[in-house]
Amino acid sequence: MTPPHGYTAPLSPDGRAEIVPPPPWHYVGDFTIVEYRSQPEAVAALLPPELDPNPDDPGAMAAIFADWQSCTDDVHEVHDPAQCQYKEFFLVVSCAYHGRPASRCVYIWVDKDFAMYRGWIQGFPKKLGEIHMTRTYAFGIPPAALRRGPKLGGTCSARGRAIARAVDTLTGISETGPTLNDPPMHNTRHFPAYDGPRPDVFELVRSGGYDRQVSEIWEGDAELTLYPDTIEDLQAIAPLEVGKGFRFTFAYSVNGGQVLAQHDKDAMPA
Repeated sequence: MTPPHGYTAPLSPDGRAEIVPPPPWHYVGDFTIVEYRSQPEAVAALLPPELDPNPDDPGAMAAIFADWQSCTDDVHEVHDPAQCQYKEFFLVVSCAYHGRPASRCVYIWVDKDFAMYRGWIQGFPKKLGEIHMTRTYAFGIPPAALRRGPKLGGTCSARGRAIARAVDTLTGISETGPTLNDPPMHNTRHFPAYDGPRPDVFELVRSGGYDRQVSEIWEGDAELTLYPDTIEDLQAIAPLEVGKGFRFTFAYSVNGGQVLAQHDKDAMPA
């Protein structure tokens, strides 16, 4: 008899009960982004020892809303949208690794359990939340087309508390695109030990990705609010200056990443 198995829990006789199937994972989604600057000291406080602040712009951050669809190689998730569709909101800081441009996701909320678990595997510190985001279509009475003038918004809440709200007012096609999306993510995989405060897994990883595709990118004026009544201290990294907003579609695939450093487990506070 075959014992219960699976890539992730829960294990089952046929393995199908797993929350997340094994990679490779393929993603496509619409993005609404607001770039902004916050307190450099507060941004630096969110970085592990192996990462340094961006030397040219130490307070650079981005607030990102994404409406995703994902699948594995056999694409079986697509005909059951509950397995493949989700939305998320995350905050990204600009930083450097050994002098090279990098980025790091410091807070992130997502509305599906499989996306949260898959994020933990990759080092994204995901929490459950409620995310809403303006969709775009080729035609229709709502201001849904990508053209000059429409306001595209995003909201995030969690545990009954407002987290963030963003609005982009499109003004035209972008010549440069967002600046914080190009450098690879450098996140921390952290899994606590069952019998004590020290983690069993505590490592810095660089995200992998291939077959990247991006649509025409629209940009415009932006607004961003991070609300004060949250478990996270979002006011420490609230906007001091709001830059451009962006809207586009992005697709890529993932089949693992690279472990860059094993953090010192004994350095964690007890």
